[in-house]
Amino acid sequence: MKLATFFYHPQSGWSVAQLPPLDSPHTLVLIFGAPEFLHSPTAIAELIAAYPNSHIIGCSTSGEIFGTLIYDHSLSVAVARFEDTALSTVHIPITSASESFSAGEAIARQLQNPSLQGVFILSDGSSDHVNGSQLVNGLNAVLPDSVVVTGGLAGDGDRFGQTWVIKDGVPCSGYISAVGFYGDHIIIGHGSKGGWNIFGPERRVTRSEGNILYELDGKPALQLYKEYLGERAADLPASALLFPLALRASVDDDKQVVRTILGVDESKQSMIFAGDLPEGHLAQLMRASFNGLVDGASQAAAMARNQTPDTGNVLAIAISCVGRRLVMGEYAEDELEAVLDGLPHGVRQVGFYSYGEISPFSPGYCDLHNQTMTLTTISEI
Repeated sequence: MKLATFFYHPQSGWSVAQLPPLDSPHTLVLIFGAPEFLHSPTAIAELIAAYPNSHIIGCSTSGEIFGTLIYDHSLSVAVARFEDTALSTVHIPITSASESFSAGEAIARQLQNPSLQGVFILSDGSSDHVNGSQLVNGLNAVLPDSVVVTGGLAGDGDRFGQTWVIKDGVPCSGYISAVGFYGDHIIIGHGSKGGWNIFGPERRVTRSEGNILYELDGKPALQLYKEYLGERAADLPASALLFPLALRASVDDDKQVVRTILGVDESKQSMIFAGDLPEGHLAQLMRASFNGLVDGASQAAAMARNQTPDTGNVLAIAISCVGRRLVMGEYAEDELEAVLDGLPHGVRQVGFYSYGEISPFSPGYCDLHNQTMTLTTISEI
């Protein structure tokens, strides 16, 4: 595998003198870009023109990751040309969150093949368009658990407005893109951890519909949530990124996922989440500490490190929740440093801050996560 990473900023242009000549049918181009490139796609068009035979996917972000740095208003790019790995890309339109399960199934069916080893997926991040839980459920309904599925939901800063993914070389809203990796030479590692602290009582979800939460312990969910937020409630939904919910099926369940609020409905006293909150599940508030989040990033790196060979040519894709960036502020880059410290020397890292992360909880089927640092490592042997 030959690998190049570089970035673009409108004020300084490309960080390389020329775009690396790695175009081929076995080349993957990943593009993570600021939301405004939806309306000003000139730089993206340059990339598309430079790699006409390559497989290209990308999405909008809540911050672009390049190495250990976070940028805004930029493009973070990785180009990987594989020697013995075949690729296939698919783009599925989606106009309603109710289509998420069928969209996941459709993507999986188009990519399914006995030699399929992994899938990297990027989805529109709008809660109107996509329910992340149902998307991964659709993928899991078709793909075997031996296929590693990772990826994330596109971001739009902390605005929760319009997001985009790249479809046929053009940034578009209302799409899901994915690339499949085929053959015995591709090595895909993954890791996902949060580092948030639980507080307050654990409450039962007594009324919900998919990713819309109406009641906890028989009381209006939004009212209860506002009581905990206090003055921060005036800044909803953005302030909700600082206080996600931990969710588990029962008191005996060790598997716990995190859910982030993407919107609120004052008239119905409900909250809209990035993924499902099934009735009967247990939910508990979470808050962050700086050290906890950095430690979570280190743990994610350790998980991925155990599945990553010391080939000296490894791509790491870091997808971290926008809520983590807001909590850590000017120190957010510390979690990126913690990741690279935990991975093999010489790993090249790109990525983005997201509205949701997709990764196996542990070996097996993928899950939707929120408020995590999720890593995908890609190499070839």
